[in-house]
Amino acid sequence: MTKLYCDTSNLKEIDYCIKKYNVDGVTTNPSLIYKSGRDFKEVIKEIARIVSGPISAEVTSLDKNEMIDQGLELSKIANNIVIKVPLTEHGLIACKNLSKKSIKVNVTLCFSSSQALIAAKMGATYISPFIGRLDDISNEGLNLIEEIITIYSNYPDRLSTEVLVASIRSPLQVAQVAQMGADVATIPPKIIKQMIKHPLTDIGLNSFMEDWKKTGQTF
Repeated sequence: MTKLYCDTSNLKEIDYCIKKYNVDGVTTNPSLIYKSGRDFKEVIKEIARIVSGPISAEVTSLDKNEMIDQGLELSKIANNIVIKVPLTEHGLIACKNLSKKSIKVNVTLCFSSSQALIAAKMGATYISPFIGRLDDISNEGLNLIEEIITIYSNYPDRLSTEVLVASIRSPLQVAQVAQMGADVATIPPKIIKQMIKHPLTDIGLNSFMEDWKKTGQTF
């Protein structure tokens, strides 16, 4: 995995993660927009002003025709907008239509490898499997990532969809999906900040600094 995305619609968090952690893109969804308390399109426009990488903006309809119309409108905001559609029949039809227009599509709310396969066949640029939500119902989310990567790897000439792992709950899960070969992990800012933390790093650094003081030297 070479790409880390920031999963938020908060402009300050996005700016911080870009400048401090060199994240590669941003994902948003209606829940994150709701938390922001702001106008959806204005938020996406503001994100596009500070982010050069992919920005996933999600449609808000369940009807294929409305999804297509919304996707076309959102894609006009900036050339790095990726349209997020749900993994439903209507969402996949919208995916196929938008993909044919050279608009990148992120098919979201994936919970099975069969869903991931059909999404790839319909032209998805990204598939977003949610591992944390599977863990919440006592299923192993990481198993799903392994299954999807295996399927896609079996047909590299015919399936080009990237695996964008979502619903990540810990730095450990980021490392685990990277080991599996996931293309992208989208991570809440809180988890991104936790990735640099380790108690042994703090203990070792404190020890080094205490020993430096004992030398009586200055730099």
